[in-house]
Amino acid sequence: MAWDPGFGDWVQDHLSDLGPFEIKRMFGGAGALKGGAMFAILSSDTIWLKADDALAAEMAEEGAERFEYGPPERRRTLPYWSLPSAAMDDPEQALSWARRAVEVALRPKPARKRKKS
Repeated sequence: MAWDPGFGDWVQDHLSDLGPFEIKRMFGGAGALKGGAMFAILSSDTIWLKADDALAAEMAEEGAERFEYGPPERRRTLPYWSLPSAAMDDPEQALSWARRAVEVALRPKPARKRKKS
C-alpha cells in the first residue's frame, strides 16, 4: 500500500458533504475515521469502504472488490470493499456509499463470548 497525501486531499474534497472526518496514516496507507471509527482504508488510488454483508453484496454487484492482503498462500481479507468505479467520478454516488460505510463502522460491536477455562 503506497500513500499519496494528495490522494487524501482529493478524498476529503470528494466526500466533503460527509462532514468533518480525519485521515490518519497507517501501514503505508491511511485510514479515514469519523466519530473515532474507521470507515475507509485509503491506498494508492483506491478508497476501500467498510461493509457489512448487505452492503458488501450491493457493492460487489457494482463491480467492487474485497480488500485482500498477504502472500497468496496465506491471503487475508478484511470487511472493506473498493468504492465502485462509477462513484470515483461522481461525488454524490461516492457520498452515498461512504455514508453507509460510516453507519457500518459506527455500529456497536457485538459482545465477545469469553472462553471458559
